[in-house]
Amino acid sequence: MNKKAILGLMVALMVPVLCYLALKYFSDKAVDMPRKYLLDTVVTRVVKGKEITDSIWHKTANIHLQNQLGDSVGLFDKTGKIIVADFFFTSCGSICPKLTHNMAKMQQSFITGGNVRNKIDTSIVQFISFTVDPERDSVAALKNYADRFGVNHDNWWMLTGNRDSIYKFAFEELKVDKFSEEPVSQDFVHTSRFVLIDKDHYVRGYYNGLDSISMRKLARDIGILMLEKDKKIKSTVFIQIIDLSWLWLIIVLAVTFFMFYLRGRRKING
Repeated sequence: MNKKAILGLMVALMVPVLCYLALKYFSDKAVDMPRKYLLDTVVTRVVKGKEITDSIWHKTANIHLQNQLGDSVGLFDKTGKIIVADFFFTSCGSICPKLTHNMAKMQQSFITGGNVRNKIDTSIVQFISFTVDPERDSVAALKNYADRFGVNHDNWWMLTGNRDSIYKFAFEELKVDKFSEEPVSQDFVHTSRFVLIDKDHYVRGYYNGLDSISMRKLARDIGILMLEKDKKIKSTVFIQIIDLSWLWLIIVLAVTFFMFYLRGRRKING
C-alpha cells in the first residue's frame, strides 16, 4: 500500500472519530432542562406500525383567590409567566418569615438586575404566596405583611380565600406533601418548599426556600425556563446520537468504502 493509500485510510478513519469527539463536546455543553415532575399517566399509540409511548404530565389547574390589594385574581391571569409559589401564614413564628425574606431577596435581585449574567427579565416571573390560614389572614393582614418585607405588588401576590380551595390546590395540584423534606399534615400545610411552575403550568421543580444553594438553583432554573422554546428539543439528543455502536458502524462503512475504492483504482490502473 503506497503513501497516498495509507493517508486516505487514515482520513477515512479520522473523520468519524472527529465527528464523535465534536458531538461529545457539544453534548457535554448541552443545557440540562428542569424536568417535569407530576406524571398523570402514560399512553401508548401506534404510529406507522411502531408503538410510541407518551408521558402525560399533570398541568396545574386554575385557582381564583384574592391578593393583598383586594383584587380577585386567577393563576391563569399571568399568561406566559413563570411562577414561583410557596405556602405561609402571617402569624407564623418559625420558617415563614425566612421563606418570605428569601423570596423577597429573589424578587429584588431580579428587579435590580442582580442576575445580570443570565439577563433575567423580572416581568416574566410571578411570585405567589398562598396563606394556609385564610380565616385569620385577611386582605388587610396580607397587605401589612407584604409591606413589612418590601414586597413589590406588581409581580408578587399574597393570596387568601376559601381554605378548602387552597388546601386542595396544595395537595392535588402541586403535591407539596410528596416533595417536602419535612412531614406535611393534611390539616395544615407547613412546608419550606418553593414550587417552580413553567409558563404552560407544568411543575418543574421543588426547592428548599431556607437553603441558599437551593435558592441559587431555583434562580438558575428560572433563567433556563425563560430560554425554553415552545417546540422543545431534548437536551439529551446528542447523547442519543453518539452511542459508540454508531461510531464503530461508521468506521466499518468508511473502511469498506475505501477498500472498494482502492480495488477499483487497481482495476483502472491495471
